[in-house]
Amino acid sequence: MSRDIGIERTPDGRRLVVSRHVDADRDAAWDLLTDTERWPEWGPSVRAVDCDTRYIEGGTTGRVRIPGGVWVPFEITTCADYRWTWRVGRVPATGHRVEEDGDGCRVGFEIPVLAGGYAPVCVRALGKIEERLEGSETAG
Repeated sequence: MSRDIGIERTPDGRRLVVSRHVDADRDAAWDLLTDTERWPEWGPSVRAVDCDTRYIEGGTTGRVRIPGGVWVPFEITTCADYRWTWRVGRVPATGHRVEEDGDGCRVGFEIPVLAGGYAPVCVRALGKIEERLEGSETAG
């Protein structure tokens, strides 16, 4: 349950990265992060998703309903090598990644530095991701 927060250089430039070790398989974490039907389970700012594709890939488009009931369009800008990024309302948003980490994996969010105030939302999301992944390991 180790959590880290720091500035890193990413493929999209310098980002504030919030990450957490999860006792789960890397592929299970990736599956959770790329499954649009499951985004509302772990994303505190996603209430619903409208997308023609259940699992995202580069170029996938759709819309998410955010708190307040507003629907905002999204586009997946990159999705490869256990990392995906998107634009929400045409604005670059968080990156999502999964890395191997000892006996589990490390799930992380890359936040544009100027949006650093979003870090607590990402910390909450990591907690929900951990609950779902570690819960599914014991249930399976």
